[in-house]
Amino acid sequence: MPLDPHAKRFLDRLAAAAPRGPGALSIGQRRASLEQLLGFGGEPEAVARLEKRSIPGPAGALRIWVYTPAGAPMGLLPGLVYFHGGGLVAGSLETHDGICRSLTNASGCRLISVGYRLGPEAPFPAAVLDACAATRWVADHAGRLGIDAHALGVSGDSAGGTIAAGVAQILSAESGPRLALQCLLCPILDYQAATPSREAFGFGYLLDRETLQDDLRHYMGDSVAADDPRICPSRAQRLEGLPPACIHTAECDPLRDEGAAYAARLEQAGVRVSYRCHPGMIHLFYGLETVIPYAATAYRLLGADIRALFESRERP
Repeated sequence: MPLDPHAKRFLDRLAAAAPRGPGALSIGQRRASLEQLLGFGGEPEAVARLEKRSIPGPAGALRIWVYTPAGAPMGLLPGLVYFHGGGLVAGSLETHDGICRSLTNASGCRLISVGYRLGPEAPFPAAVLDACAATRWVADHAGRLGIDAHALGVSGDSAGGTIAAGVAQILSAESGPRLALQCLLCPILDYQAATPSREAFGFGYLLDRETLQDDLRHYMGDSVAADDPRICPSRAQRLEGLPPACIHTAECDPLRDEGAAYAARLEQAGVRVSYRCHPGMIHLFYGLETVIPYAATAYRLLGADIRALFESRERP
């Protein structure tokens, strides 16, 4: 399917307003760019409740925002621990507030967004350590948060999907806490991937190959192999025993093929998988609902897939 006309108009506007020349963005520019992009998301959805608090982390307090979906029934709800995108060097609780609101309402889950540390100030593996610590803390305090401890999952978009997939692998290998779901939205699963979608959409479709490499350099430095599963979850040798996966990709996103390949590998390993590729969409479309109306449809589909996987989970 061709590029969605709304997405095309948006990309044309971006190219005309800020033509990209040679050279890498500074960290400050990268962060400001993502904040500006997500400003196109429009007025965020109303939720029943938003609680802002801090929890213990490996290097001090971690900020979390706890979202209760609009119209939520009394009692325990399924839970999602959410990690925002931004290449592990950008993004925040604030930039992804609109995405979290839409996702909590669509899924009916109580959602915990985690403000993990970013590179280059806190290089690898700081984000992964924070994410694992936050997930363990939520699992240990599930009842107090209004979450069903047996219906707890991890989720993330883009590089947040990298983190969510990595957390699912790490906690599975450590035998706990047991997760009921991993929800990956346009995830980066292999920073070194060479795929047809990266070739076709690696420039001019919002997320450029150069940006991916710059982000990796800022986060990893030169000390860690880029095939480490904690940064490239698709490089893990074994995927058996991982929690059921909900993976959504976008047709005109350079990350599309690695998401599809990871879904196929999970299925081959005996993991239950729900996979969708959104036609004509670009990376980050889910955060741009004002300019790309299809995002509302995508959230309905994503929410339905999440609910179906939670409902089909093995009962304790």
